[in-house]
Parts: sequence; structure tokens; C-alpha cells
Amino acid sequence: MQLQIDDDERDDLFLSCRYGDVDDVKEFVKKHGNSSLSYLRDDNQNTVLHMVSANGHLDLLKYLLEIVPPSLSSTQNNAGSTPLHWAALNSQLEVAKALVGFPAGPGVDLIDIKNAVGHSPLADAELSGWDEGARWLVEVMNLDPEENGQDEADSTLPDGQDIMVEIEDASGEIAKISISKGSTAASENTSSKASS
Repeated sequence: MQLQIDDDERDDLFLSCRYGDVDDVKEFVKKHGNSSLSYLRDDNQNTVLHMVSANGHLDLLKYLLEIVPPSLSSTQNNAGSTPLHWAALNSQLEVAKALVGFPAGPGVDLIDIKNAVGHSPLADAELSGWDEGARWLVEVMNLDPEENGQDEADSTLPDGQDIMVEIEDASGEIAKISISKGSTAASENTSSKASS
């Protein structure tokens, strides 16, 4: 059974999440319980995690991840965007790491979720010019070696060997990223329209 929460209380909660006010969010949870956070949405179907992720409030995100259902981190708003999309659009690396790295959550599968215009969080990072985040997302994303006909032993890079990854975003732009064992560095980062 959902408790009645009036629009003013809901709006105050979302503002507290937007501005990172941990004490106000804890007070709301004390009054209405953890479960209320799982069903509350703003007018665009954003969750509390969307607000916190977009604005980079890592302490509040860590608090919320411990008390909301893990599925909330993959909840899509009216535009089909998840909290990770919003972190990517706003260059929030530590937030992105916390969302993907949360043990009870969907993990790297968050990177593959596409919004209504067909963008993954990786595509949003690239389109917004957030190279650091795009590199990190490529490093951790699920590139299942078994799907490519390789066994796991073949997928490990020897020391000193680089791999070049080319990723095409939804608009046909190509991003090239060079990945070295233990670190990444952007290559020329040349972008061009893919030829079909």
C-alpha cells in the first residue's frame, strides 16, 4: 500500500535530491519510509536517482542505493533515460562509477540501455564531449569475448599492448579510443560519419 504523499512533499523531496540535501532526504524517509522512494516520480517520470545522478551528489546517491530497490537504477523516465544517462550528460564520473559498480544493481548492463532516441549512456557521453566518461564506460562495458568466438584467455591484453576501439553513435559519428592495459588514452579521437 502506498502512503499518501502530497505534491508539495514530493516536489520538496525532488528539490532536496537535486541540491544534495542529505538531511532533508533522510527526514523524508523517516516520515514516509524507504518504500515511498521507489514509486515517487516527478512530472517527467524522473526518480530520486535521476536527480541525484544528474547533479553529482555522490554521498546522497550512496545513501539512496542502499535503501531503494536495485531496479530503480535502471528505471527510465519519459525520454527513456536512466540515472546513468543523466550522469553521462552531466559529466559525473564518480556517480557513473557508483551506479555501475553497485553490487546489488544491474551493473554494466546499465551501459547498454537505450533511451527513446536510441542513445546509450555511452553515446550521451560521446555526444556531450565527455571523453573521460566515454573512455571509462568503454573500459567497463560488457564486451563478452564468448560472443566474438574468443575464449577468456584470448581476451586479456598482454602488458604493453594497446587495443583500438571504434564506436559508432546513433548519429553515425565514430569515436576512436585506444585502451592500454591498466589505463586508457584517447587516440586521435577523429570522428567521421560512418559509411553505410
